Amino acid sequence: MRNLTHVPGDPFKMTTTIQESRKGTAKVNTLRAIEIEIQAQWDREKTFENDAPDPDSEDWKQPRYFTCFPYPYMNGRLHLGHTFSLSKFISGYQRLKGKRCLFPFGLHCTGMPIKASADKLKYEMETFGFPPVFPCTETGAGDAKEENKSEFNPADVGERKKKGKSKVIAKTGGAKFQWEIMRSLGLKDDEIKEFADAKHWLKYFPPLAKKDLKSMGLKVDWRRSFITTDANPYYNSFVRWQFIRLKEQGRIKFGKRYTVFSPKDGQPCMDHDRASGEGVGGQEYTLIKMAVVSSDNEKLSKLMNKPVYLIAATLRPETMYGQTNCWIRPDMKYVAFRTKNDEIYISTYRAARNISYQGFTPEEGVVDVVENLIGEDLIGTGLKAPLSHYEKVYAWPMFTILEGKGTGVVTSVPSDSTDDYAALCDIKRKKDLRAKFNLADEKVLPFDPVPIINVPEFGDLSAVAAYDQLKIASQNDKEKLAKAKEMTYLGGFYHGVMLVGEFKGQKVQDVKKMIQKFLVDTNGAVIYMETEKKVMSRSGDECVMALCDQWYLDYGDEAWKALTRKCLERVNTHPENSRKGFERTITELHEYACSRSYGLGTLLPCDEHYLIESLSDSTIYMAFYTVCHLLQGGVFDGSGESPLNIKADQMTPEVWDYIFHDNADVPQTDIPLPSLKKLKQEFQYWYGFDLRSSGKDLLPNHLTYLMFNHVAIWPDEPHRWPRNLRINGHLLLNSEKMSKQTGNFLTLFESVEKFSADGMRLALADAGDTVEDANFVEKMADGGILRLYTFLEWTKEMLQLAKQNRLRTGSIDTFNDKVFASEINNAIMQTDRNYEHMLFREALKTGFYELQSARDKYREIAIEGMHKDMVFRFIEVQTLLLAPICPHICEHIWGLLGKQNSIMSASWPSGGPVDKTLLRASEYLMNSAHDFRLRIKNQINLALKKGKQNSKAAATKPSHGIIYVARTFPAWQELVLKFLKLEYEKNDNTFPENKVILDRFKGDPIVAKNMKKLMPLVHYLKESVAKEGVQALDTKMPFDEIAILQENINYLIKSLELIGLRVQLVDDTSDIKARDASVPGRPYSNFFNGVSVQFINPQACAPYFTFYADIRDSESVKDVILSISAEINEPADKIKLYYFDDGICGSRKMPNLSHVLDNKTLITDSSATFQKDSCGLVLTANNDKIAVGTDLVYVVDA
Repeated sequence: MRNLTHVPGDPFKMTTTIQESRKGTAKVNTLRAIEIEIQAQWDREKTFENDAPDPDSEDWKQPRYFTCFPYPYMNGRLHLGHTFSLSKFISGYQRLKGKRCLFPFGLHCTGMPIKASADKLKYEMETFGFPPVFPCTETGAGDAKEENKSEFNPADVGERKKKGKSKVIAKTGGAKFQWEIMRSLGLKDDEIKEFADAKHWLKYFPPLAKKDLKSMGLKVDWRRSFITTDANPYYNSFVRWQFIRLKEQGRIKFGKRYTVFSPKDGQPCMDHDRASGEGVGGQEYTLIKMAVVSSDNEKLSKLMNKPVYLIAATLRPETMYGQTNCWIRPDMKYVAFRTKNDEIYISTYRAARNISYQGFTPEEGVVDVVENLIGEDLIGTGLKAPLSHYEKVYAWPMFTILEGKGTGVVTSVPSDSTDDYAALCDIKRKKDLRAKFNLADEKVLPFDPVPIINVPEFGDLSAVAAYDQLKIASQNDKEKLAKAKEMTYLGGFYHGVMLVGEFKGQKVQDVKKMIQKFLVDTNGAVIYMETEKKVMSRSGDECVMALCDQWYLDYGDEAWKALTRKCLERVNTHPENSRKGFERTITELHEYACSRSYGLGTLLPCDEHYLIESLSDSTIYMAFYTVCHLLQGGVFDGSGESPLNIKADQMTPEVWDYIFHDNADVPQTDIPLPSLKKLKQEFQYWYGFDLRSSGKDLLPNHLTYLMFNHVAIWPDEPHRWPRNLRINGHLLLNSEKMSKQTGNFLTLFESVEKFSADGMRLALADAGDTVEDANFVEKMADGGILRLYTFLEWTKEMLQLAKQNRLRTGSIDTFNDKVFASEINNAIMQTDRNYEHMLFREALKTGFYELQSARDKYREIAIEGMHKDMVFRFIEVQTLLLAPICPHICEHIWGLLGKQNSIMSASWPSGGPVDKTLLRASEYLMNSAHDFRLRIKNQINLALKKGKQNSKAAATKPSHGIIYVARTFPAWQELVLKFLKLEYEKNDNTFPENKVILDRFKGDPIVAKNMKKLMPLVHYLKESVAKEGVQALDTKMPFDEIAILQENINYLIKSLELIGLRVQLVDDTSDIKARDASVPGRPYSNFFNGVSVQFINPQACAPYFTFYADIRDSESVKDVILSISAEINEPADKIKLYYFDDGICGSRKMPNLSHVLDNKTLITDSSATFQKDSCGLVLTANNDKIAVGTDLVYVVDA
C-alpha cells in the first residue's frame, strides 16, 4: 500500500508513505543523498554532452556508440514500465570500453491523446461548469440513457450537443471523466483548467519527464532533447522533408483502403491511439448472400418486395457447395437494414455498423434499419444458398453463436465442419426441439451432408469421418470437436481436392480465391472485413474496419519489402528469436494509413488537410538527434536561440538532403557553409544508431516501420541503417500487471523516492532480459538497497583498516589469494561478455552477486587474513563492473578510492589469466566443506532419534574428524564414467538412452556384481553433469585433493567447529564404508568425539618424528597404524605401536636412551580398540581395559 500526498508547489510531486514492514529509510536516504550529489557533479562537468570531433583529428577515429529509446508520450508522468526499457545499461558499459557515447532523448506529443484529453476537459467545463459537478457515476441500467447525454465527442468541441444519442458510456463502462483523472494526479481545479489548452500539456509534462529521468541517472545529452509536432518548427521541418521525399519516391499513395477506424473520433485508429487491441489488424471474410425465398414471419414477409438476404461471414468459400442450412441464435437481436443497391441485409447490429463503413450503405456510418428482429423470427425461413447442392435450405436454431464475431448468421456445411455435422445430428434427433421452433420435418430431415471435397486421410466426407473416428456424441463434446476441426481443417486446405463445381479435380488451396471471385461476380457474395479482435480507441470507442479515402504508406510494395529484408539481415536482434517476429511482420505488412484529421502533429506536405499520424512521424527521427542541439539551442520546442543562428524556415528539403546524405550537393541557401558543414559533420559521425531498445509491443509496428523508412531515405547508404534492435517484455510489478485501477502501480518519481535510483536500477536489471514479461519485485529492490549500502560501508571499513595497517601485506601467494585473483579475472571476462550481449541480468549476476560471493568466501576462508592489494583490487573491479547499472554509488566509491577523474571517464578493468583448475579446486573445497557440515548435522540429528538412552551423549557435537580421499574410482565405476563421457561428447552433449547403457554393461564381468547400483549411479552422474558440466565425468581430479584440503585444514577446523581434523588416503584405512563411499572429487568424512594423541618416535638417528593425530572412539589399532603409515610414508607392517606403562606420567619421565622401549608395552592385538575416557584413551584387548593416556610410541623396523 502507498499513500500519495500532494506537495504544494509541484502538483506532480508526491510524498510516498510506505505502509509496509520496512525497518527504516536510513539506507535509502544515504543512497539518495549520494545520488543528488553525483548528479549535480555530472551536470557541472557536462559529463554526458558529446559533440562530434573534428574530422581531421585522431578523435574522429575513436569508436562511438549511439543508443536511443522510443520517445515516451507526454500525456502524464513516466512510470516504471518506461523505465524498464530505457534503463538498459549499454551506454555506461560502452563508455568503459573506450567509446564516445551518445544517448539523446526526445519527447513525443504527436497524435490524438493529448488533443482528445484537452478537448474533453473543455467539454466537461462547458457541460458541467467550473469546477465541474458531475452526475453520479454509480448509476443503474435505467440511467444509461441520461448518462449518454454527457458523453464527449471530439467533433463536438465548441458546440453544445443537441442530442445525446451516443453509445459511448455503454461501451466504456465506468470510465472516469478526464477531470477526475487529472485530479487523481494531484492537480487542483485551477491547475486542471489550464490543460484544456493542448499546448499546455506540451509545456507542462516534458520538463517533469526530464527531471524524473535525470533523477534516475540516465546518461542523456539533454541538449539534444525536443518535443514533436508543429510546436517545434525544426522538428516539423524535418518530418515534412521526410514525407516530401517519400512522396517523390511513390512510397506515399492515396486511395480507399481498409483500416481500423474509430467512428467516434472520425479517423483511423492506429496502434498508439488504442486503449486495447494494439497490433490487431483486419480479417477478410466472404459474406455469403443467402436470399430469402419464403417466410411465415409477418415482419420478414413484408420486406420481401425487395431482395432480402441473410448474410453469413465465412473463411471457407470453397465449401459453399455443401450448404445444407444456416444457423441463427433464437434469442439474439438482429436488424434488417437497407444497402445502397436497394437490397436488404439481415445481421446483428454490430455487424451492420461495421458494414456501414465499407461502402455498402447509402450513407457512410449510418445503418438504415428497416426492421428489428429476433432470431426466432428467422428460424424456418427458406433460403437460396449460392452454390449449394440443395435448391432451397432453411434457417435452423443454434444457441452457441456469439454476437462479437461475424454477422450472427452462420452458414452450415456438415460435410466439412464437424461442428455443423454434430449440430445437424442433434437437431435431427431432437423432435421436441424442432417442434419448439415450428420446424416441420421436411425442413430438416431430408438434408444430409454432401460430398464436395476429398481429403486423402478422411475421404469425401471429412467431418463425418472425424466425428465417427473420435466417437463424438453431441455438440457438447467441445474438446473432441476442437480436435476434429484441427484434424480436418488444414488437411482440407492443403491436400483437399474439389469433387464438384467448375473447379472439380483441382486442389482447394489453388482455387479458394477463384471460388470467392466467382461468388462475388455472380452476386452470391461480397468481400467483408472485421477486426481480428476487439479494438477500443483511447476515446472509449469500439473500432470498426472502414474503407477510407486516405493517404497511406505502401508497405506492401514487394521491392520495398525486399530492401527492408536486406536491412534486417544486417541488424542484430536481441534476443535473436525476435528476428522471426520481424520477418513475419515484414511479410504481412500492407498499406498503412499515415494521415489523420484530428490531433497534434505535422501537416502532411502533399495534403495539408491531414496530419501525419504518430507512428509515421517517428521512424527516422533518431537522425534529428544528431543535429537538433545546434538548431534549437537546448529548448524543447526550439524557441531558444539557435547556436548556429539558423531559423527553422531556412531548413529547406535541400538543406536536409545535404546534411543527411553523403554525396548531396551544397544547397542554395543563406545558411553559412561552415554551419552546414558542422551539421553534416555531426550527422556523419554519429549516424546510424548502434542500438534501439524497446518493449515488445513496438516490434510489429514502430521497430519494423523504422527499417522500412531507413532503407527508403538511405537506400544506397546502408551504413546509416540500424545496427542493433533490442526487444524486452513488459514489466510486472510484484508478479502482477501494473494498473492504476488496482493500485499496483509506480511512477518513475515514486520508484526513485522509494528505492533510490541505484536501488531501482539494480532491481530493473534483475527483473529479466527476454521478451517474456519481467518482474520488478519490491522485496528484491529492498534487498538490493541493503547490498549496495553494505558494499559502501564495507569499502569504508577497508579504507580505515588499510589506514591503520591492519590488512595483510607482503607476497600474494596463498591458495586463497590465487583463487580470489582468478575469480576477479573471471568476473571481468564473463561480465564483459554479458554486457556485450546485452544480458544485463546475467551481467548483474556475474559482475555483482557472484563477485560479492567470491569476496565473502575470501574473507571467510583466508584464515591468515585478507591481503590489502587483493581487497582494493576487488573494490576497484567491483565498482567498475557495477557502474553501468548503479552509476551513482560507484561514482561515489570511485572518489573514496582517491581517483581524480570521474568513473565515467574510466576504462573497463583489465583482467589477468583465469586458472580454471584453481577455481575448480576452490569449488571442490567449498563443496566438500558444505558436505562435511551436512554430515555433522545429519549425524547429530540421527543420534537424537535413537531414543532416550544415552541420547544426550550420542548427540554431542563431534570434536574430531577424518577426511578420506580416493585417488581412483572403483574399477566398475571408472568403466561406466569413461563410457558415458565418450558417448556424451560423441552425441553432441547428449546421454544415450538407459536401455543402451544397460545393454552395454549387461554381462560385463567388471560391472556384473554392481548391476543394481548401475542405474542409480547413471542417474546421479546425469544430474552432476547438468550442474557441473562434462567435468563431472572425469575419472581423475586435475588437482591434488589432499594438498588442497591440507592447505586449508585450519579453515575447515574453524568452520566445522572441530578440535582436530586429519586427511588421509582411503587406501590407508580398513573402514569398509569409507572405502566404498570415497571417490575422486567426493571425499568421505567421518566425524567423532576423539582424543588428540601425541605419537612419539624414540629411535635415535632415524628419519622419524613426533606428531599429533586424533584417535576416534572405538578406532582399531590396525587403523591407527595405517594412519601412522600414511603420515610417515612407511609400510604398515613395519610399524609397531606401544603404550607407556604409566599412562599418566610415562612420557614425562627421562627416557633411557640405551633401552628406549623400557617401561613401554607392545600392542600385539591389531583388532584391539581405543575408547575415549576422561583421562584420555583406554585400550581394550581380550576383555582387558588398560588406561594409556594421550601419548603413544611407534617404532619402525629396519
